[in-house]
Order: sequence, then structure tokens, then C-alpha cells
Amino acid sequence: MGETIQKFLQNNSIHTVSSRAFSGLFRLRKLFLSQNYITSLVPDVFRDLHKLQWLVLDHNPIRSISHDIFSGLKSLMFLSLVNTSLVQLSEPSLCNYMPLLSWLDFAENHIEVLNYSTLMTCSELTVLLFLFLRSLRENKIRTLPENTFQSLGALAELDLSCNRIADLPNNIFENLKSLLKLNISHNPLLHIHAGHFDHLVQLESLGLEDIEIPDIQTKMFLPMGKLSYIYFKDFQYCSYAPHVRKCKPNTDGISSFEDLLANMILRVSVWVMAFITCFGNLFVIGMRSCIRAENHLHAVCIKVLCCADCLMGVYLFFLGVFDMKFRGEYNRNALLWMESQECRTIGFLSMLSSEVSVLLLTYLTLEKFLVIVFPFSHLRPGKLQTGVVLVSIWLLGLLIAGVPLLSDDLFGNYYGRNGVCFPLHSDRLEKPTAKGYSTGIFLGLNLLAFLVIVFCYSSMFYSIYKTGINTTDVRNRLHKDVAVANRFFFIVFSDALCWIPIFLVKTFSLLKMEIPGTINSWVVIFILPINSALNPILYTLTTSFFREQVELLLCRWQRSSSLMKDRKSLTSTTIYMDPSRHTFYHSKGKMSRVTYPDADAQYD
Repeated sequence: MGETIQKFLQNNSIHTVSSRAFSGLFRLRKLFLSQNYITSLVPDVFRDLHKLQWLVLDHNPIRSISHDIFSGLKSLMFLSLVNTSLVQLSEPSLCNYMPLLSWLDFAENHIEVLNYSTLMTCSELTVLLFLFLRSLRENKIRTLPENTFQSLGALAELDLSCNRIADLPNNIFENLKSLLKLNISHNPLLHIHAGHFDHLVQLESLGLEDIEIPDIQTKMFLPMGKLSYIYFKDFQYCSYAPHVRKCKPNTDGISSFEDLLANMILRVSVWVMAFITCFGNLFVIGMRSCIRAENHLHAVCIKVLCCADCLMGVYLFFLGVFDMKFRGEYNRNALLWMESQECRTIGFLSMLSSEVSVLLLTYLTLEKFLVIVFPFSHLRPGKLQTGVVLVSIWLLGLLIAGVPLLSDDLFGNYYGRNGVCFPLHSDRLEKPTAKGYSTGIFLGLNLLAFLVIVFCYSSMFYSIYKTGINTTDVRNRLHKDVAVANRFFFIVFSDALCWIPIFLVKTFSLLKMEIPGTINSWVVIFILPINSALNPILYTLTTSFFREQVELLLCRWQRSSSLMKDRKSLTSTTIYMDPSRHTFYHSKGKMSRVTYPDADAQYD
């Protein structure tokens, strides 16, 4: 027995341990008593284990321990009491009889209070774990006195995650100057002081998962110059620790730790959508300027709509430019970018484009509704009224987009909540005024506009269908009804495709439901600009009048081109004459130019 080095007694049915169970085992180095039914240990039970280095008592229903249980363990370095149902620890220091103890693990227990006296003499302790599983909901550590870790100057790792700690004293980590790893994740902390981590100059890893930090600041993490790994609840927090090499979560679906746009699909798509939106709207503006419209006022409204939609393309273009600028080092610049005037400006442009487009589409729909449903009424906007409406819409759009920029105290960084500078997704740190304002815009004004458009187009189709019943040419009527139905369907469908996902995302974020980051990226890059890209097609390129005018313009261009070719082929002919045969020429070798005056007459 005296030569035994290790003793494995785990996975047995041991209920009690005699006070003389380990007598004479002077050379024992490791003792494993885990996964038994031991409820208590008598004092001095390990008194002869002077060379014991490892003691594992995991998964035993031990509810309390006293410091004299460990008498004689002067060489013990590793003590594990994982999931032993401990409710309290002994008041005198646990390390009175274990001066060399360096690893102490109390994970998955029911300890409520941790006092300074418990760890007072544990000066050699380097790892202290109080990790609790989520399934153990009751009796977690709730309070930590300010001097709890005062004597643990050599501590290298401290894990206090998954407890019930609501407040940490400001100087609780003051003496942990050797600490390399700290984890306080999954605690209901109400506040983290700006100077909480000032003394952790050697810290390399910090866990703050599932902790809200409403007043987060960059200076909180600057003293930790060696910090390499940090774990937050939200990706946005990573921007406040730009010097850290790795931060988790490393993406919010839109941006990543390295790039403003998280993946290649987004990077390519932002340029494609920008090109389609800008080119399509500029093309329509140019074509409508060249083609004489039947309804001049309607054409002006469409061109104004294209101008508003073009701003969305400009927004996407600059988003792509800044993505290229920050490529590979976004997190170092994330905070500066989101607080910059450039971010606010393009956010302002996107909001202006979106709201002016919504208001203009609503106005155009109402105008068409009055013409079709009430054809004999005199409710037709004239030139002056149309001008007033268009100016009012732009002023209202400027007001909606500009109000959040007037007061940072009320709205905070309204456009800088994410890397793409668009205030769609609400988070817990958003100011109440900003949250209410964005809710009023997206779920108030825009939702109302969408419902008005759906109602108007439904009424228009019904009115056209009802009028068509009285016609005698059934086949022609059906053909026209199908054409109108298709056109109206695609207009409403494009609006629904753009706005319904936005309504849902905004609603889910207000309900504090978890929204995958990839959905946010799709909404901002693909869905939000979809109306701006499709409006030129729906309101111009698919109309019969526009197609007829384009065909006429092409015919004229082809005719003009053929005329130019014919004129070039009917050039003047120069003839050299022999002076001996043509005596009427005055000088020898002089050229005579013969023209055909009637050659072009037929093309006049």
C-alpha cells in the first residue's frame, strides 16, 4: 500500500469514507473519487496523503465542506469539486492546509456567496473556476465582495460565467495583475464600470457573452494591451476593441471582423444593384426627355421618381467604395466609420430615396385611381398642383431623413447602428426616441402607403373589369383584362416584395426576436433597392405608349441612317477630259466637276 502512486475509485457506489480509509498512503500522488454517492467527508480523512497532488471529488452529493477536511494535503496542486451540490464553502480559507494549490474547480455547484476569507491564503492559485451550467438555475453566485480575490495575485484564469451576478464592485479585479483569462459571460450584469479592467494588464482573453453593455466605450479595453481574444454578445461591440486580434461573434451577417461587407456575394451584389438602379433610372430619364409624352405631368412625376430611385443607386455605389477602402481591416476602422459624416450622409441618402419613392408611388397610384375609378370627376391635378405636390414630397422626404441628424442626445447615432448605415434593425442599445421614430416611419407611414397602394390597384382592376363586362367584343375584353391584371399584379408584387420583408424585420426586432444577420444583409443589399431597380421597368419600359414611342424613334433613326448612306453613295463625279477632243476647256489637264442636281431631290 505504501508504494501506491494513483488510486482510481470513481464510478463506484461509495456512500461513506472512513477516517482511516487512506491511512499509510504516504506516496499517493493522485486520488479519484468521482461519480460516487459520498455525502460528507470527515475531518482529517486525508491526513496521511502528504504527497497527494491531484484530488478529484466530482459528481458526489457533497453539500458542504470544512477546511479541516483537507488537513495533511500540503502538496496538493489540483482540487476538483465539479457538480458536488455544494451550497456553501467554509469560512476559514480553503488553502490553510493546501499551500501549493494552483487549480481549484467548483463548476456546476449551487454556491451562492463567495467570501474573501474562503480564498484568503490561496496565494499560489492560478486557476479558479466557478462555471455553472445553464440547466442549474437555482442558487448561483449573486454577490462578490470587493476583496474576494485580493490575495490571488498569482491567479491566471478566473471563470465566473453562468451565475447570477448582477453587479461587480469597481475594484474587484484590482489585485489580479497576473490574470491571463477572465470569463464573466452569461451573468445578468446591469453595469460594467469603465475602469473594471484597468488593472488586468496581462489579460489575453476576456469573455463577456450575453452581457448588455449600454455605455460601452473604447477606453474600457485600452489598458489590456495584450488582449488577443474577446467574446461579446453582439458583433457591434467588437468595434470598441479595435486592437484585439480575434473577436466573437465575428459577423452580424452584413459586416465581418475583416470586411464591411461580410462575403463575396454581398460585395459583388452591391455593385450589380448599384449599376442596375442607376443605369435603369438614368436611361428612363433620358428616354422620357427625348420622347414627347401624351401626359406631360405624369412624365414629369416619373422622372422625379427616377431621380429619387437613383439616390439609392448612389448609396449602394458608395457602400461598395467604402467596402473596398476598409477591406481586410474593417474592425480597426468600424467605430470611426459608423460615427463618420460619410456614414451619416449615405444613410441620409438611402432614407431620402426610400421615403420619397414611397410617397411618389403613393401619389401616382392615387392619381391613377381617380382617373380610372372616377373617370367623370374633376379631381385632376393641374400643373400648379402637381408642382406643389412634388415639392412637398421632397421636402417631407428631406424632413424625415434629416430629423435624426438634428440631435444626438435624442436619436444617438441613428444611421450608424451598423456598417451599412441604414436604421432598419432595432437593438437594445437604441435610444427610445430613435426606436419610436424608425417604428413610426417603417410600420406607420410606409405600411399605410403600402395598404393604400394595394387598395387602389385592387379597386382599379375591379372597376376596369366591371366596365369591360358591358363590351360586346368578349375576346378583346378578356385580352385587355389579362394585360391589365398582369401589369397591376407586378406593380403590387414588387412593392410587396420590397416592403413586407422590411415590415417583418422591423416588427421582429421590436419584439426582441433573434434575427439572423444574413437576413439583414439580404434586406439592405437586395430587397431595399428592389423597388428602385424595378420602378423604371414597371412605370415606363412596360407601358404600351412608351414602347410605341421607342419603336417610332428607332424607325426614324433607321430611316435617317439609311438616308445618310444613300447620300454618301451619290457623291459627285470628277472627269478628266482630253484637251484635243474638248476644245471648250481653257487649260490643259484641268478637272471638270459634273454634279447631279436632282439626285437628292427624291429624299427631301
